[in-house]
Amino acid sequence: MSVVRSAITGVGSYLPEKIVTNDDLAKFVDTSDEWIVERTGIRQRHQAADDQPTSDLAVEAALKALADAGRSASDVDMIIVATTTPDSTFPATAAIVQAKIGAPVGIVFDVQAVCSGFVYALSVADGFVARGLSKCALVIGAEEMTRLMDWQDRTTCVLFGDGAGAVVVEPREGQGTKADQGLLGFALRADGSKKDLLYVDGGPATTGTVGHLRMLGNQVFRHAVVNIAEAITLACEAAGLEIAEVDWFVPHQANQRIIKGVGDRLGLDEDKVVLTVAQHANTSAASIPLALDAAIRDGRIKRGEVVLLEAMGGGLTWGACAFRL
Repeated sequence: MSVVRSAITGVGSYLPEKIVTNDDLAKFVDTSDEWIVERTGIRQRHQAADDQPTSDLAVEAALKALADAGRSASDVDMIIVATTTPDSTFPATAAIVQAKIGAPVGIVFDVQAVCSGFVYALSVADGFVARGLSKCALVIGAEEMTRLMDWQDRTTCVLFGDGAGAVVVEPREGQGTKADQGLLGFALRADGSKKDLLYVDGGPATTGTVGHLRMLGNQVFRHAVVNIAEAITLACEAAGLEIAEVDWFVPHQANQRIIKGVGDRLGLDEDKVVLTVAQHANTSAASIPLALDAAIRDGRIKRGEVVLLEAMGGGLTWGACAFRL
């Protein structure tokens, strides 16, 4: 029986020109390259220019994804931007992107699930595309996490960077099996009782300020490994896949030790794991599409292969997605 699947048909990414190394941070924060690399695997991060809002990063990634899919802005009927650093309180950054790329009137909105935002946004797009409500959706993860840093807090300011990644999602016919091209299975979760483990201490309805990122790193690490492993298992079950059938694992690039912990827990082959955390640091909702694009561009991930995505972020939110490219 023929079914309609939502498939990723194009991928693109963008990183700001400015690179901040660990040694650069050590000039004004009590830290060192050795300390950061040992605990996180991070060696550098990109930082947006002062006059470069999140929407600018999103636009660059979106245009590359559209070109990769052989589409133009005129084809786009839906834009979802996953971000925790919007240009402004409103309108949605997606609306700003729509205007900047010249897309026609359509469905546009933002998704706020912090680092899990891209997986959440991808599942939302699936709900529209697979049901015929969108023919060409842009799903973008775009973040300027350096705007939220307290540069005196060495436990957090060394972890984050800026960037954007995007995918084009379009309908494709399949047979309703795991052999289909497209999004095959999701698992999304949240536990608001853990919100104080990772949060920003500001907002329009509380302090009236943007605020700074705060984190209880050890507790986040402990929850991350268990929660992400559970979500991956559930996403694979929903897709009808065994872990051994996954060709590539593209995790949220938060911390190399978390990624290794999840891989060890699930018995994932290290050679199948895509790692960009050393070059990008934690770019929140942008990290998965940035890593996905990097691995497709360098030829590792190929059409027809099964890819597994996962993330966990503030909320706490977490989730996973399995798809065939």
